[in-house]
Amino acid sequence: MSDPRYQIDVSVVTRFLAEQSQPEQNRFAFAYTVTVKNSGSVPAKLLSRHWVITDGDGHVEEVRGAGVVGQQPLIDSGASHTYSSGTVMSSKVGIMQGSYQMKATDGELFDAIIAPFRLAVPGALH
Repeated sequence: MSDPRYQIDVSVVTRFLAEQSQPEQNRFAFAYTVTVKNSGSVPAKLLSRHWVITDGDGHVEEVRGAGVVGQQPLIDSGASHTYSSGTVMSSKVGIMQGSYQMKATDGELFDAIIAPFRLAVPGALH
């Protein structure tokens, strides 16, 4: 949506979880911390999430659900909401992307796009 009243910016920081991974069994765990910033002029509630997770072998998993980590935060104009979650993949490298469905306090429904970001075991990419 290009209407500046409904502008959500999403940033992500990722981390490999060596202590929860089992490379010999192709199990690689990652944590990600997401900051959802309302850069628009209307407060908006995060209703649901849709993730597309693609591992290094091209296997795609889609995840849909209400809110994020059990919450449906209302984010005021100029404010942000930060949370952490995680995923497990069968390869050392993968990509996540997706969207949040938002509902502005004026009733407008819109999607906040989550640009692709990489999950990678340190040293896996040269």
